[in-house]
Amino acid sequence: MKRRDFLKTSAIAGAALSLNFDNLHAALSSNTIAVEKAPDMVAVMGGEPEVMLDKALEALGGISKYIKKGQKVVIKPNIGWDRTPELAGNTNPALVKALVKRCLDAGASKVTVFDHTCDNWQKCYDSSGIAAAVKEAGGIIMPGNDEKYYKPVDLPLGKNLKSTAIHEALIEADAWINVPVLKNHGGAKLTCAMKNYMGIVWDRRFFHQNDLQQCIADVCTWNKKPVLNIVDAYRIMHQNGPQGKSAADIATLKSLIISPNIVAIDTAALGLFNQVKKLEMEAVGHIGKGEEFKLGTTSLDKLTIKRIKI
Repeated sequence: MKRRDFLKTSAIAGAALSLNFDNLHAALSSNTIAVEKAPDMVAVMGGEPEVMLDKALEALGGISKYIKKGQKVVIKPNIGWDRTPELAGNTNPALVKALVKRCLDAGASKVTVFDHTCDNWQKCYDSSGIAAAVKEAGGIIMPGNDEKYYKPVDLPLGKNLKSTAIHEALIEADAWINVPVLKNHGGAKLTCAMKNYMGIVWDRRFFHQNDLQQCIADVCTWNKKPVLNIVDAYRIMHQNGPQGKSAADIATLKSLIISPNIVAIDTAALGLFNQVKKLEMEAVGHIGKGEEFKLGTTSLDKLTIKRIKI
């Protein structure tokens, strides 16, 4: 049987990915194309995090396409808040655990996981379940709570942010994977792959004082790009982000999106978010600014996108 993938285009973004499955509103129009090459993006729905990750990686050509034997790898999830997994303030620990395992299976010499947390780092690491998950998988959990861990880097392409200090684990890594949770954010409006960079720097106050949207795009111009961006949308926080207040802020979508293209994946994630709560592309200014930097595209109709329903 000939295999076909489905590309969804969205009115709100001009072209945004719809995961138009049974438990989501049919918010976006669609067309259908045949795909015979490795996709630029994979969207999976309906499974548990480990299963969805494996399906997505298989569709992209396998983890070994991105992680090589002997490499030092960093996985950067969101671990910013003292919240349990059910409240979706942080990346799902089951996804982080599975990804650490896959990187080690690919021959990584070590896999380090960290975040510059907003709440107490030890409480964040423990309450999120990520510290235990990383250790169980054989990875290394590293704090990001002290300026001593950060080293200066130049951002010559940045407009407002010309330099910053980035965690040494990333600077020393051979490859890194960006693994945000999809959620609402009071300042940035949406926190996803580009916004997740704010957890790799020391001085976040500068971002908030000097045009947050522009600074998010600026830091994404750093020359060491993630080899993959993996958006955790198993549960999303659709209001009261980035911390959330209660389970009423959460929608369970059991979804995952994966792509090397950071602008495209945030565009796709916005399309998914809009099936729960409306958010205009213009409000999430860092996505368009990232496209201006040629970090990726918001025109998803130009990409090959594979959808998988489990």
